[in-house]
Amino acid sequence: MSVKIAADNFQSCPDGGEVRVRRYEDERDKAAVEEMERRCEIGEQGKTCLVTDLLGDPICRVRHFSSHVMLVAEYGERREIVGVIRACIKTVTRGNSSSYVKLGYILGLRVSPFHRLGIGTKLVEKIEEWCKQNGAEYSYMATDCTNQPSINLFTRKCCYTKFRTLSMLVQPIHAHYKSLHPDVAIVKLTPKVAESIYRRTFANAEFFPKDIHTILSSKLNLGTFLSMPKKSLPKWDPKTGNNLSTSYAIVSVWNTKEVFKLQVKGASKLTYACCMGLRMLDTWMPWMRLPSLADVFRRQFGVYVMHGLYMEGKYASRLMKSLCSFAYNMGRDDDGCGALVAEVGHMDPLRKVIPHWKRFSWSADLWCIKKLDNHDDQSNCGSLDWMKSKPSTSVIFVDPRDV
Repeated sequence: MSVKIAADNFQSCPDGGEVRVRRYEDERDKAAVEEMERRCEIGEQGKTCLVTDLLGDPICRVRHFSSHVMLVAEYGERREIVGVIRACIKTVTRGNSSSYVKLGYILGLRVSPFHRLGIGTKLVEKIEEWCKQNGAEYSYMATDCTNQPSINLFTRKCCYTKFRTLSMLVQPIHAHYKSLHPDVAIVKLTPKVAESIYRRTFANAEFFPKDIHTILSSKLNLGTFLSMPKKSLPKWDPKTGNNLSTSYAIVSVWNTKEVFKLQVKGASKLTYACCMGLRMLDTWMPWMRLPSLADVFRRQFGVYVMHGLYMEGKYASRLMKSLCSFAYNMGRDDDGCGALVAEVGHMDPLRKVIPHWKRFSWSADLWCIKKLDNHDDQSNCGSLDWMKSKPSTSVIFVDPRDV
């Protein structure tokens, strides 16, 4: 089902102009959308930030979902594109193995800095209509906790509720490999076995996707890897996943560099000089194994996303650190990979185990949610069935297609 937006669906803007919201058309709109997004502010003035290049495909962030849409806002008689929004539909758990919910994920909202008089609100309203038409019970969005304009738009004007807080952990790739613990065995799982373990492991987690098999079998998924003590390896059946060790860790690695690439902007001259100096020293004295960064300030790079992270048992921390080192070495072998990224729940024990650099990481990624069947009932604003009970676990599954 597709959203029905009439060709004459114009609305007045506070400055007297007219705004029309319609579906994105690639041949017609691609250049204008790219130009508009270049004009948008990304990050804060004077703050180091990551700038995203979507590789010439404005809809690439949602095209991995079977049900997705991208809308644009046109302004005035010239029909200048001044805003864009994307959304997809997914079916996920909400903290109970027998309870799935269909929800819309809203992302990529951009409004021209010269036209911000209610356009963002109109785009959100239209994308919510599409989500409801496609059967979504809820819609949600994610933003940095410091992005107050975005938070205000969704919570004050569009009736969203602050829901979960996650941490985005970033580990830059440098010139040297990481060593693996000698007592840890790491094996690559087949998609079928990986799915079986994931469905058991994340049975009580929130946001675990019903179509996990689609993720695990995607060409962008570089594999799912399991670590356990070497002494436990002989008892484990790799064909079925049975007799799993009481101590284990699991992670999947998703390659984003064919979808989008990043570049660091806004770094101080001192930071740039220090990084350049480290690279020079590392070239001259490689035996020191300095953590020298690639030139992420002048070149674009892709990232590997570690998703489906879980650890359990007495040796859990050691096993997860070994998996992170293994994934890091995969990125080191890929010239186009500049960093490892993982997003975990703010209270998830993994937050203290996964290696990362604080300067490149986000300590607070805010998810806001809304119950769509309460859309027209302002008295119920913020009253969500999903939020009546606390989550049964601190583990949240982060879909790599969302990152």
